[in-house]
Amino acid sequence: MPNIKSAKKRVLVAQKKNIENRALRSRMNNAIKKFNNAIETNNIDEAEKLLPETMSVIDSTVSKGVIHKNNAANKKSALAKKLSDVKSGKVEIKIKKDNKTIAAEKARAAQAAREAVREENARKAAERKAAKLEAEKAKLAEESAKGKKPKKEAAADKPKKAAKEEKPAAEKKETKKAVKEEKPAAEKKPAAKKKPAAEKEAPTEEAKA
Repeated sequence: MPNIKSAKKRVLVAQKKNIENRALRSRMNNAIKKFNNAIETNNIDEAEKLLPETMSVIDSTVSKGVIHKNNAANKKSALAKKLSDVKSGKVEIKIKKDNKTIAAEKARAAQAAREAVREENARKAAERKAAKLEAEKAKLAEESAKGKKPKKEAAADKPKKAAKEEKPAAEKKETKKAVKEEKPAAEKKPAAKKKPAAEKEAPTEEAKA
């Protein structure tokens, strides 16, 4: 630790200048990153607009004494060369994608594939249903051409036949009831006469002898 007053002051000034220089360097680096990002996303118009602004920031950094003028010249020439190579077609830009973008694209592709499979299954089901209906129509047409009643009409006739069969049975029941009612009361068997109690209890003459 410095003990002299001027040395203490120099330490404080150096710290302050260091903070300022870091801010200027960060500003320059951010401008360069912004320009490179425009190139990587193949946004040529934006890159042309940002090139003079980036060079101005680099010159400002040189004037503050943060970097050497030769270092600044190298940076500016590299930026200009990158833009000219992209414009002339010497360098093909491959757009970089982060993990989030790649995952989103995979999810969209999987969703599209699921929807395609669902649509294909629905189409096949509709085709099978239509083929089944056509087969039934053809079968009905063949049966009608042969003179046979279709199954549906035969099934419709079944209740009518059952109703016809039920009618005679009901008539038979009614005739039986009528016959029973017509029988006279005289035809019924007379009830057996009960013997008096005195005759039952009196002993016979043979028993007395």
